[in-house]
This record gives sequence, C-alpha cells and structure tokens, in this order.
Amino acid sequence: MLLGLVIAYLLVSIAIGLYGATKVHNARDYVTAGRNLPMAVVLAMVFATWFGAETVLGISATFLEEGARGLISDPLGASLCLVLFGLVFARPLYKMNLLTLGDYFRIRYNRQTELILSICIVISYLGWVSAQITALGLVFNVLSEDAISQTQGMLIGAAVVLIYTIFGGMWSVALTTFVQMIVIVIGLLLVTQNAADQAGGIAQVFAKAAAEGKFEWLPSMDALDILGWAAALMTMALGSIPQQDVFQRVNSSKNETVAVWGTTLGGLSYFFFAAVPLFLAYTATIIDPEMVKKFLEEDSQLILPSLIMGHMPFWLQVIFFGALISVIMSTASGTLLAPSVTFAENVLKGFAPRMNDQQFLWSLRLTVLIFTIVVTFYSMLTDESIHGMVENAYRITLAGAFVPLAAGLFWKKASNLGAGLAITAGLSIWLMLEMLGIEEPVEPQLIGLLASMLGMIIGSAISPNRAHGHGGEARHV
Repeated sequence: MLLGLVIAYLLVSIAIGLYGATKVHNARDYVTAGRNLPMAVVLAMVFATWFGAETVLGISATFLEEGARGLISDPLGASLCLVLFGLVFARPLYKMNLLTLGDYFRIRYNRQTELILSICIVISYLGWVSAQITALGLVFNVLSEDAISQTQGMLIGAAVVLIYTIFGGMWSVALTTFVQMIVIVIGLLLVTQNAADQAGGIAQVFAKAAAEGKFEWLPSMDALDILGWAAALMTMALGSIPQQDVFQRVNSSKNETVAVWGTTLGGLSYFFFAAVPLFLAYTATIIDPEMVKKFLEEDSQLILPSLIMGHMPFWLQVIFFGALISVIMSTASGTLLAPSVTFAENVLKGFAPRMNDQQFLWSLRLTVLIFTIVVTFYSMLTDESIHGMVENAYRITLAGAFVPLAAGLFWKKASNLGAGLAITAGLSIWLMLEMLGIEEPVEPQLIGLLASMLGMIIGSAISPNRAHGHGGEARHV
C-alpha cells in the first residue's frame, strides 16, 4: 500500500510536469521558462538545487560517521556557493540574457573556450545526476522490501524524471519543484518531530550529539588538516559556481531582484533546513542503536529509510517517502536538464549553426534522453556513495572553469590567451595529479585552481584584453 501511494504521487508529479510542457512554445521557454518565474518559485528551485538525495541520505549518513567535520563541502560549501552566486554573479550574468554559461564563455572569449568549458560542465554533472538516480533505486528497493531491486528502481526513477523533463524543460522543473518543496518542508518537519519525541526530546538529542563531538567542524591547527578542510570547502563553494543548473534558475527569474535575492535566500534556506535530516538521522542512534550499528558496517545510507520503516506510523511513512521522492526528483530534473541544454547549445549547435528554433528544441529533448540513458548506466556501474559522487562532481569545474568565469566578469584585462592558459594549466595539472593519485599535502583540484589563476594572470599580462568597460566583450550582449 505504501509503494502504491508513492506511485500515485509520482503520477501526480508527472501530470504537473506535463502541464508545464503546455507552456513551452520555443527553445527559450524550454530553457528559461520565458524568464517569467516569481520569487517564491525561484527560491524553491534554488533550494532544490542542493536539497537532493545527498542531503537526506548522503550527508545524514556522513554526519553519523564523521560528525560535522565531514560536512564541510555540503551543506557549508554548497550553501556558500549559492549565496556567493546570488550576491556576486547573479546580477551581471542576468543582464546578459543568455541561454547558458557556455554562451558567456563564447562571447567573452572565443569558440574554443566555449567548447572546452561546456564539455567540462557536462562531465561534472555525471556524478551529481547519478547520485539522484542511485537514491531513487534505493528508495524503491526499501519501499518494495526487496521485491524491486536497486537496479530496477533506478530504471523506474529515471523514466519518471525523464518523462516530464523531456517535454516541459524548465517550466516542468519549476512547477513540479514548487509543489515538491512544499511536500518536503512539511513532511520532514512532521517526521522529525515524531522522531524527536521518541528519542526523548530535542534537547536530549542535541546533548548526546554534543557529548560525542558531532558538532566539531573546524580544522585543527595542523597545516595539512587546514589545507584539507579548505580544499573540501572550496571544491563545492567555488567549483559549483560555473554550473548551468544554478545559472539556469537565476536566468529564469522575472527580474534582477528576483535573480539576486531568490538565489541568496535559497542558499541560506538550504543551509538551515539541511540540519533537519541530520537531526533526524541522529535520533536513530537513540531510538535503535543496534540498527545504526548494523548499517554503519553495511550501508549507512539505509539508516534513515530503515528508521522510518521500523519506527514510524504508516501515515508518517507515506509523508517521509513522499518527501524523499520529492527531494530526489526536484534535484534530478534540474540537474538532468542543465547538462543537456549546455551540450545542445554550446557543443552540438556549434556544428549545426543553421538549425531553426524547432529543430533546436527537439535536439534539446533528444540530448535529455541520451544523457538520462548515460547517467542511468553509470549509476548501475559505480559503487561510490551518494555523498561521494556529489563531492567529486565539481573538481573539474573548479580546476578549469571558475577562473575564466570570475576573471571574465570582474577583470577587464582577462583575455583569450589568459583563458586558454588558465584552462590548460588548471585541467592538465589537476588530471596529472588525479591519475598519479597524489592528494597530499593539497588535493589535486585546489592545485589545479591555483595553476588556473596563474595561467590567467600570465596570459592576460602577455596579451591583455583590449576591450574597455566591465566584462570586456560581454558588454555588447
């Protein structure tokens, strides 16, 4: 019956998404929802950018294993990324009225920069979307009590998200996410209240967590520890900024004010509400310590679903799994659309410049289909944790894309040569260190970032950008 109700909820989500498809009349509607989205919807979508499987299942499991120290990248780094994007990057990018970040790299630099960085952005989504597909498989497996395998669950979940994303694009993402966020907030708060009562009250849970040192999050005074802490924070906080899904949400806003504050408030909301699944997971150590011990040895991501199935009344099980499905689908749809749009606009379209709008729209949908198939197979083959897949997704964009984006917007001398050297130095050094397995004393992506900065400075000094005014060539858009 529980599985049946969740399936009914999935069908409602598909219906909402297909209604959103009726608003799509051209490619711009598909990608940016006609730039018509109000504050509440943009805030919900930005919140949903990060509040996905990794928040409910991934970082809650990490918190039980490592405490707050294991959460530097997410939620701290993830929240910082959204706030920085809102306060620093949203306004100048919104003014340019582009479809993708790849368009920015072409206009500010050249086609080569657009092509390379767009491919980097697409690759970075492989782990992130796969994390959502993996989580959907896990949920269907738990709900069916192993009648549906995790692999079968992945296929079902991917198909559901694909159906409404492929037809409605950003309109479907916006409408389904807005409804799903309401379910998420109400559902998780109700479940957490019940779990807190079973654990002896909120104060009891906090006292036990504090006594076990779970709230210690700062690094020690050891230099290597500080570097590792900074690398975890910066990988997510800066590496996630040159991402199409965040940009797409900003770009769908109906005006600059919504773009800036919808993003900023969405980031702050995510930081504070991410504490809810952490608290909920920790109550399990009081309510059922044997179950926690068992799954810490087997698969810690199953602790929270098992707590709900074993210790919650049926109506709260329905609410929790409805909220969990909402969490995953809202993130999966947006992160599925973003790399597909980037590939179609900045890679494919460059080789077929004479496509008309309807042909481009159908190329977008075909790309969504292909990318869904690719990430689903990747999800089946990888054995990495949900949190790990998300953490590793942004190494390539930190090393290769962050410096060209930031320098292009805020340093008028940033030039094509500077961008080329930044990308070459950042990516080559990062890849070399990754392949050699050298992660000490500093993680490879952080060294790649420093190399990228140096490349930009040297290249722009040798051949500075001759355009005048903020943002160089980008001022013409």
